[in-house]
Amino acid sequence: MPAARNAEFAHAFAVRLMQHLVVPTFVLDAERKVIIWNKACERLTGVAAAEVLGTSDHWHAFYEEPRHCLADILVLGSTEELESLYAAHSEPGETAHGIRAENWCVMPRVHKRLYLAIDAGPIFDEDGALLAVVETLRDNTEQKLAQMALHSLAVKDGLTGLANRRSFDEKLEAEWLHAQREGTPLSLLLVDVDHFKLYNDTYGHQKGDSCLKAVAEAMGHQVFRPTDLAARYGGEEFAVVMPSTDLDGALRVAERIRQSIFDRNIAHSASQTADRVTLSIGAASIIPDEEHDPGDLVNAADVALYRAKHSGRNRVMVNEMAAAE
Repeated sequence: MPAARNAEFAHAFAVRLMQHLVVPTFVLDAERKVIIWNKACERLTGVAAAEVLGTSDHWHAFYEEPRHCLADILVLGSTEELESLYAAHSEPGETAHGIRAENWCVMPRVHKRLYLAIDAGPIFDEDGALLAVVETLRDNTEQKLAQMALHSLAVKDGLTGLANRRSFDEKLEAEWLHAQREGTPLSLLLVDVDHFKLYNDTYGHQKGDSCLKAVAEAMGHQVFRPTDLAARYGGEEFAVVMPSTDLDGALRVAERIRQSIFDRNIAHSASQTADRVTLSIGAASIIPDEEHDPGDLVNAADVALYRAKHSGRNRVMVNEMAAAE
């Protein structure tokens, strides 16, 4: 009996200890019922232990719709769900018997969206049967937002919010290799704001910045496939990379962009070709092969852009030599 009393005391002590841990923690039994929901978990989620103890309703502390938490996945052995449910996760076996994952959680009760780092580990009896799973949570929201901000600075243009030149170069290189491997067309648009120097001289640099933002916004509305990339190429020049797009498709997008800016009717009294801001666009398309490289596609689009400028501006021109056959 002393041994049994000692075991009971040890269990009670472990429960009290877990209740007062500063790390948000909850425990599910082998039936996925909550048997511990500590005070730190209450503070994090706004959900009192009394609401979830003895139930499988712990999901509503983190999500607006029913779904499995990491502890549930361990109890059920359904690790195939990890990919669809979590932004990042370890592979089973990488952390002994446990799993680590990261995810955005909506936290409905406290009306917050938090990025949580999650650890779940099983507890087995002497015969290897699952007794419970312990899930611990860590609020990594500030770190995640800082990481996202740094990533945005690295890949986005600070003025327009479009992809920057570095992102453009990387995207073009990657899509070139993919198109070469698949034998599919790759198209490129180079977009230039007509008489932009005169616009800046007439209206000032703040208005010039507003003009560039308007062009970027228009491009964002017209370039909506997730595979495409609209970027600020430099100064008043923009670019659009369009995988799996032939010349006809590129022309349709280019014309939509040109017309969108024309229809915005941004006054440009100093323009030598129109009473408003307009765009000149060069389009080129090619099925990549061993005899060409991404620079050839850029050059082809640049030649087409030059033709558009010297043919009256406010138009789209094509480099036929680079068009995919």
